[in-house]
Amino acid sequence: MALVKIVLDTNIVVSAHLSAEGYSRFVLDLALAAKVEFYISPEILAEYEAVLRRPRFAIAPKLVAASLRLMKRRAVMVIPKQTVTASQDPDDNRFLECAQEANADYLVTGNARHFPKTWHTTKVVSPRQFIELITPELHR
Repeated sequence: MALVKIVLDTNIVVSAHLSAEGYSRFVLDLALAAKVEFYISPEILAEYEAVLRRPRFAIAPKLVAASLRLMKRRAVMVIPKQTVTASQDPDDNRFLECAQEANADYLVTGNARHFPKTWHTTKVVSPRQFIELITPELHR
């Protein structure tokens, strides 16, 4: 059985680093444990690093470095071939480009309003929606 293919918006990665509990952390843990197929692009990886290193988040530099190494090992790196302009925020378009290139099933974000509800084969969902979709027995 094929693994579910996902792209994670930066806000999910940051939230997961700021709180050891919650849906964002669970989704990132699934990605890093290779329970889902996690896709990134060079631009997304660079954005993860830049945001995780912001002083206001006070995330230990060693933790950021270790997380980035693990993401590089676990994620499938894609180089998007097409430029997307569907979002008003150019930074958000890189996630749609990655999702399109990967034929991702889901783009998981805490800011669904910044994205279309679907993009090609990809559904844009919140972390909670994602968990409920892949583990329907938990949805009650």
